[in-house]
Amino acid sequence: MPELPDVELYLSALRPRVVGQAVRRVRLASPFFLRTVTPPLAALEGRRIVDVRRLGKRIVFAFEADLFAIVHLMIAGRFRWRAAGAPIPGKVGLAAFDFDAGTLLLTEAGSRKQASLHVVEGDAAVRAFDAGGAEVFDLTCQEFAALLRRENHTLKRALTDPHIFSGIGNAYSDEILHAARLSPLALTSTLSDEAIEALFDATRAVLREWTASLQREHGADFPEKVTAFRPAMAVHGRYGKACPRCGGPVQRIVYARNEANYCPACQTGGRLLADRALSRLFGADWPKTLEDLERLKSK
Repeated sequence: MPELPDVELYLSALRPRVVGQAVRRVRLASPFFLRTVTPPLAALEGRRIVDVRRLGKRIVFAFEADLFAIVHLMIAGRFRWRAAGAPIPGKVGLAAFDFDAGTLLLTEAGSRKQASLHVVEGDAAVRAFDAGGAEVFDLTCQEFAALLRRENHTLKRALTDPHIFSGIGNAYSDEILHAARLSPLALTSTLSDEAIEALFDATRAVLREWTASLQREHGADFPEKVTAFRPAMAVHGRYGKACPRCGGPVQRIVYARNEANYCPACQTGGRLLADRALSRLFGADWPKTLEDLERLKSK
């Protein structure tokens, strides 16, 4: 799922291409993509886009006449910029916004269609999509700490909860926690002031550095491959590979459809974290350290 750095990358590519331009035609290929009926999708045709902005992980297109198109790409949704009038891809295509200078396609890989488009009228209708999470760059360390300690959650859950923080998901939370040297399962109520300060600094640094890095990488080109898995990441998607800080193998815990990637040596004092399924499977035999894991593998 595109997160804050990825959404900001899209925004930097979209603004020079569509702001100030009128949508000549909207083509809908997947009826499940459009989640609203009033105002009708056709109301956007002939209207200029006056702004494009981020709302959490959503992208909001602001049109003339106080109309808005709100897109949530979810896990597999993506934007594509093509020549004007380009056809919508048959298998993955969702919709197309046609401009004089080009066509903005929306696609979604896979069979689980979760991406969504809402067309609404008025700022109040847009605010209804705001989960309420704070923008970390707008916070002081004290405000960040207060939000973390408001409820007792694991750090992984707290960072990815859109009601607490805006725009952070599975991928960048792994990178943030690795940078801060904190366990994904540490409870917010147990954190010292020093640990929270380290997390605050790491959160801002990781998001800022990845946002800048992605924009340097793509320059003026429209991003064609927005992904949660990048070779330069420290731990996310790097299970079994070497931690760039200590060289130890990156580990993971799997839960629901997500996973947390971490370095035991850097983040948990060498202790392996167990998810519920593995804990039930191994019981008392669950390896507690990397050395225990290696002995288990050698049996």
